[in-house]
Amino acid sequence: MDFPTALGSLFTPEGRHDPYPAYDVLRAHAPAFLAPDERWYVTTHALTNRLLRDPSVRLADAGDYDQFWPEWRQNRGVASVVLSMLQSNPPDHTRVRRAAAATFTPKRIGGMREVIAGQAEELIKAMPPAADFMTAFAYPLPIGVICALLGVPATDRVWFRERAADLTVVLEPISTVEEMELADAAGRDLEDYFVGLIAERQRNPQDDLTSALIAAGDTLTGEELLANLVLLLVAGFETTANLLGLGLHLLLGHPDQAGRLRADAELAPAFVEEILRYDSPVQLTSRFTTRPVELGDGVDVPAGAGLTMLLGAANRDPARYDDPNRFDPDRANVQPVSFGGGAHYCLGAPLARLEAQVALPLLLTMLPRLALTGEPERRDRLTLRGFASLPVTSG
Repeated sequence: MDFPTALGSLFTPEGRHDPYPAYDVLRAHAPAFLAPDERWYVTTHALTNRLLRDPSVRLADAGDYDQFWPEWRQNRGVASVVLSMLQSNPPDHTRVRRAAAATFTPKRIGGMREVIAGQAEELIKAMPPAADFMTAFAYPLPIGVICALLGVPATDRVWFRERAADLTVVLEPISTVEEMELADAAGRDLEDYFVGLIAERQRNPQDDLTSALIAAGDTLTGEELLANLVLLLVAGFETTANLLGLGLHLLLGHPDQAGRLRADAELAPAFVEEILRYDSPVQLTSRFTTRPVELGDGVDVPAGAGLTMLLGAANRDPARYDDPNRFDPDRANVQPVSFGGGAHYCLGAPLARLEAQVALPLLLTMLPRLALTGEPERRDRLTLRGFASLPVTSG
């Protein structure tokens, strides 16, 4: 595969199905290169890690969207992302992130371990002998966990999954008109839902994340509160569901490693880090430079340059990991960039890790004959990598 073919393949269904051969070609070409779309693509672990932490590298925020797409607020799926901390810069990002972090605390997350284990055991017991793992487990578990955190009734979980699946297309580099219309409808539905939930919690506060964020009302505007509740819901289970699906597929494809984890659940943290490195649920993230930035090898980019950091390529950089295309949970010092880095490091990363660390050993021990069956179907996405369906049998 030559360089132009490798780059072009990322924008085809076939290339998105398995982007890693293309990443190898792009990384070998250069740590960073200017593509025909006038964006710089970053391929290595060291450079990605540095740029994610560089305060002079920023996200496209509402002000930028006003310049190149004045009508963006009319699409409420786009608005719910752009107005959240996911697409904001200091000082607004610092203020909103501080308020969210004060409520989404390590203590609150750590206290969810028993909730996660209890929900996982219930789902495993209810799983039929032949099932689609994504429908039967990978989505219901993180939906149940984030809904429990937000104070959302269990009866609404299926409704949330459908709308979140439609909304996440706004994170992709390319999308169709029809997909963007579905994202708009999903954004409107979710905003309407949370307006009602906010009003209820204002009247009757509970021990949940929604009530805690409302209590930070002097810090967040009403628009910010609404956007970040939508973000926490969608980000709180979409990437975790992908992590669970990718992780189980990987383990069942490596039965010796699955056996090790089945025998010793204490290995779970190392296994989850290697899963995140080997097949990241988030494959890319984009930024802009605010001043000239040096990318190595004498390459300098001007202020205002667009950067696309290929997280999946960085995670398999042979300069950082020996034999990077091999799944090896015994690797030392695994530091995947799957959750980003710096000021925008994913707030929910500890929760996603905890869910996978609890769920994967439970699946292997409670369903010792769990196996892949049939052909899995990958979602046709590049940014968010995962399965649409993953047929398994436990009988």
